[in-house]
Amino acid sequence: MAEKKRRNDASSSSGGGGSNRGESVVGDVGRRRSSCGYCRSGGNTSISHGLWAQSLTVDHYQALLDRGWRRSGCFLYKPEMERTCCPAYTIRLKASDFCPSKEQLRVSKRMQRFLDGTLNVKKREEFIDEPNTSEASCSGAPAEIAGSAARESLAGKNEEKNVEFLHYLSDKINNAVHAFVGSENFPHDIQLPKASVKEVAPSKRKLLVEGSEDLLFSSNISFQIAAAVSRAAKEALKEKLSRDSTKHSGQSDELSPNIIAEKLSSSLNQLSEISGLTIRACNGHINFFSANKVVWLDEVVEKVSKSKESYSGIGVKGSCSKKVSKCPRGKSQKLELRLKRSSFDPEEFALYRRYQIKVHNDRPDHVTESSYKRFLVDSPLVDVPSLGNGTVPPCGFGSFHQQYLIDGQLVAVGVIDILPKCLSSKYLFWDPDFASLSLGKYSALQEIAWVKENQLKCPSLEYYYLGYYIHSCNKMRYKAAYHPSELLCPLRYQWVPFEIARPLLDKKPYAILSDFAALPYGEYSEPKALEDNMEMQHDDPVQVDMNDIPVDEDEELTELDFEDSDDESVSVSGGLTAVLVEDGNVGDTLIGLKGSRLRYQDIQHAFGPPERRYLETQLHRYMRAVGTELSKQIVYSLG
Repeated sequence: MAEKKRRNDASSSSGGGGSNRGESVVGDVGRRRSSCGYCRSGGNTSISHGLWAQSLTVDHYQALLDRGWRRSGCFLYKPEMERTCCPAYTIRLKASDFCPSKEQLRVSKRMQRFLDGTLNVKKREEFIDEPNTSEASCSGAPAEIAGSAARESLAGKNEEKNVEFLHYLSDKINNAVHAFVGSENFPHDIQLPKASVKEVAPSKRKLLVEGSEDLLFSSNISFQIAAAVSRAAKEALKEKLSRDSTKHSGQSDELSPNIIAEKLSSSLNQLSEISGLTIRACNGHINFFSANKVVWLDEVVEKVSKSKESYSGIGVKGSCSKKVSKCPRGKSQKLELRLKRSSFDPEEFALYRRYQIKVHNDRPDHVTESSYKRFLVDSPLVDVPSLGNGTVPPCGFGSFHQQYLIDGQLVAVGVIDILPKCLSSKYLFWDPDFASLSLGKYSALQEIAWVKENQLKCPSLEYYYLGYYIHSCNKMRYKAAYHPSELLCPLRYQWVPFEIARPLLDKKPYAILSDFAALPYGEYSEPKALEDNMEMQHDDPVQVDMNDIPVDEDEELTELDFEDSDDESVSVSGGLTAVLVEDGNVGDTLIGLKGSRLRYQDIQHAFGPPERRYLETQLHRYMRAVGTELSKQIVYSLG
């Protein structure tokens, strides 16, 4: 009877939000060391606590957010602020107090002009010379850092050159097609298709080509011409052209895709000399090869642009404007926002893959469905449906994807968690063709507006959490431009206005903010530092992501290298230690073991001295990381 009572007590205490909110189960607490994704310092300088969550109630995750935790898929992590190289402070904004800046208002107006048809989307290289672009990247960071404004601008410029070059190649093939048609007995009423040359993805080049050559581009125009002839030719003309008895898909050998491709490629000799590319017909395709297997695409483009036969005046602007401008000037467009529960969507993954490759220069073979699911789809949060009583918003609580569609085309996806007190922004990916619309900033404004709107239906919803603020990385400072924001004290977990925190962080990257929160203004402030315009210094006119962690950290988060540290009493400011701040009795920790929910004090006798010492070390670390109260409510699973 006593055993049954202990189980009931443990079960009833595990639900911070009531039985209808489910149960939180975590396990495998540890410390993770890795190379930093913000400062790119050598060695394992980024240090954080880590937990795997099997399930997590929205109430418990809200409490963990307010202790500096975040999630990546089902993995929970919290920087060890006094040890890690780039301390990351949780930042939030009270939505009802939000005061948009001039730049943020311009973002909204720019989007409205685009939707009204009075603004065409401009390519990124058109504004790479705007002020403050270079300041948005991490100070001292190399060019390969994902998401830096300088690299994104360069990528946009190269992308535009590549697009123009592809149009140039297409025009050359079209000229060859017209010459070919003029020399053949084609039907008079045939409508010739226009050639399209596409870049071959690096991941497919190895599958298609072996040896020293590198396949860069390909066109399937020969198949389209053969199909057009087949549809348009009359029976009498077919008989006339079918003198050869050998048939290829209902056509004569003379008009097969293979023969058409061979004739077209043989007429492109001059183009081959100019570009340095080898042009050959391969199974009906017209392929463009580079003799140098490691040649960069922009080298080929640059070579042609400097040649006597420059492609700059061959109708390129008209072709590019069709791709960039999604509608003719004056035509209005419709923006639609769709909120859906977190789940795998092929269209979303295709957009994510393009975003990671084009914007962050990820290798295509690294952007997989499995990594995407682990990072942005999987979630331990227990969904809570709307109750209709004002305690839950109409959409419910849990993990969501906010889709942004323009005339039905998916252009951005915001990955968010909707919790009892806040909307927590996790990640955003967007269509590179719409970079000039600053979708990162625009989505933040929409998410803030969502909180204000839904607070009327669910009064507990007050805040917008922007993830982590890292003062030592210029790329992350833009988050403070959403005013007035607060930072979480890393020791006492009190919220401190950013205006108080900033001069402290100007002096050193780690500070116990709550020590200074109650001091008179003159004792902590540095007026000169506070006079700096936060937005002008750090806001990126090209694009800024609302992302907590560099995406290339995702793989590392799924393969943790936890360590056991003997040094648990690291000194922090004020003579306190992290251990002494919160180190209660682990006997009240809620343990999950073989389907039972028990307090550790009730089962500790079942372990031998070595196992007990190891387990209690883990439980002390766990309790200090999540807090005494949460350690009594969240189930720490032992299997």
